[in-house]
Amino acid sequence: MPVVYNSSKAKPKKAPSQPVAPKKNLGKKRKHHPFASFIKRPEGISFETQEKKEEIVLLLRRHWITNLPWLVGAVLMVLAPLFLKFFPFLDFLPWRYRLMAVIIWYMLTLVFIFEKFLSWVFNVNLITDERIVDIDFYSLIYKEISHCKIDRIQDVTYKMGGVIRTIFDYGDVVIQTAGEEPVFEFKAIPKPASVVRKINDLIVEEEREKIEGRVR
Repeated sequence: MPVVYNSSKAKPKKAPSQPVAPKKNLGKKRKHHPFASFIKRPEGISFETQEKKEEIVLLLRRHWITNLPWLVGAVLMVLAPLFLKFFPFLDFLPWRYRLMAVIIWYMLTLVFIFEKFLSWVFNVNLITDERIVDIDFYSLIYKEISHCKIDRIQDVTYKMGGVIRTIFDYGDVVIQTAGEEPVFEFKAIPKPASVVRKINDLIVEEEREKIEGRVR
């Protein structure tokens, strides 16, 4: 039978909405300098074993001040050939051989600088909303990646001693775990106290997710 009258008071019943699990408070994603040592929620950065919904909370490298020794060494290597006239120990060679020796020296210097720079850039520590990741870069063809779930972390401490480390605020973060790798050590990273605080916050959030049944 066709409906001839429909009261405006009669409203269709809505299906009960499904509760939406709150997201972790990770902060906003930020633009960053590509060679920064301490990056919160970096944009456009991912890693090989990253899961689909996994988000990077912190990207850490050794503090830039740790590059100072090899940078000084590189400068001395660049300037070394200029002192040959004061120490003429290659004068017995023809000038062509001396020129070749200088060219080879500068090529070795470039290789030294390139290797040290890549080692600093690609040796990173990552803290995601699900785990910690330690990436050790040994060469262009070999690297080692270790990781541990947040809920497997048992203890987090940091060490920061000495005048230089205190002035520039960097130190070592030591993470005790119940995983295959019993100890993770993030060496010479900036703001170690903030890093420890953030990991502890993620541990608490992971425990809350377990209680509320929101574990992935």
